[in-house]
Amino acid sequence: MAEAIQNTNVFSSSKKRMNPDDSNQDDDIIAKKLPTKPTWEDPVMALANARHEFELSRIAHEKGVMVVVDNTFAPMVVSPARLGADVVIHSISKYISGGADIIAGAVCGPASLLNSLMDLHQGAFMLLGPTMNAKVAFELAERIPHLGLRVKEHCHRALVYAQRMKKMGLKVIYPGLEDHPDHHLLKSISNKDYGYGGMICLDMGTEAKANKLMNLLQNYTQFGLMAVSLGYYETLMSCSGSSTSSELNEEEQALAGISPGLVRMSIGYSGTLEQRWGQFEKALSRLQEPGLFGKN
Repeated sequence: MAEAIQNTNVFSSSKKRMNPDDSNQDDDIIAKKLPTKPTWEDPVMALANARHEFELSRIAHEKGVMVVVDNTFAPMVVSPARLGADVVIHSISKYISGGADIIAGAVCGPASLLNSLMDLHQGAFMLLGPTMNAKVAFELAERIPHLGLRVKEHCHRALVYAQRMKKMGLKVIYPGLEDHPDHHLLKSISNKDYGYGGMICLDMGTEAKANKLMNLLQNYTQFGLMAVSLGYYETLMSCSGSSTSSELNEEEQALAGISPGLVRMSIGYSGTLEQRWGQFEKALSRLQEPGLFGKN
């Protein structure tokens, strides 16, 4: 996905959205923007700017365009194939692995497409390597049976933290919150009981304040770790503007809704929920102590 929540999670881009209830919107407006060849698209950008994934798939298929969805950020939460996607891809290194110790990916689609990609003479997979390491495949086979349980806990904690952060007056972005602009869209297409994703964005305003908070969360209270990955059993944090989206200039980051102080959090499930929340509160209180942070 484009990133999580602001360029980083499902349904989080702050770009102007089409009204899902406006039947007067012309399909051709979308269709003209679709490539004429099969395309590898990202669900955040697609769903944030189209009426519905069903609609996006319908329009694409009418124009002969293949719909490919990267579902790395939302395994179990959303099933793109049921919503019309032709191909679904995953970075298995994230949520599906869960341990940040495996490098692997998956392409799920029609046998005819996959066979063509594995063609001995012209298949792209034959050049890139289509066969997973046997040891990695065995380890993944042991982890996939409890993927659903892990995802539920990621999502449950993310929702609880987001609700509590909002009550504290913090600027939090999470599609599980009812005031999120895409809350009802995600609710309408997600799988029941799997929540709204495990990614939260917390806007601290400035990069300096974001870095100070992350430093306290990692080194003062051990709430989480500073890292640009996601889907780990520990909470991972990064300042998107200076890390995963640093290739964008200031104007592009503003257009994508990425403020200099935007902290992306991949919520983990180690420790108890209340223990981890206590660590977050302690770090935030320390951040707000007079003299610690100055005027930034």
